[in-house]
Amino acid sequence: MADVTVHWRPGCGFCSALLRGLEREGLEFERRNIWEDEDAAAFVRRVADGNETVPTVAVGDVAMVNPSTAQVMATVAEHAPQRLPDGWEPPEPGRLGRAVRRVLGGTDGA
Repeated sequence: MADVTVHWRPGCGFCSALLRGLEREGLEFERRNIWEDEDAAAFVRRVADGNETVPTVAVGDVAMVNPSTAQVMATVAEHAPQRLPDGWEPPEPGRLGRAVRRVLGGTDGA
């Protein structure tokens, strides 16, 4: 299953949010705790300019530092489509943007 790996650490709110989002999408992935796995920590430092910035996600040969759930899913769709959950469909274009604009006081274009 190692096509999708999430490198994380305990107490990281960004990690928790991403893990919840990926679980909500139904994506199967491997978790590697950088505080317990030196190889995982070394990988993160290598792709994050020497920093232990998490979450860091690997999808095949593609590494992403602090990606959103949508970014991970789009990368999986492009680089490891066999890992997508059955029936997964990408979100409607602009859906997130409208929600963010509403929160920030803008209009949603409707």
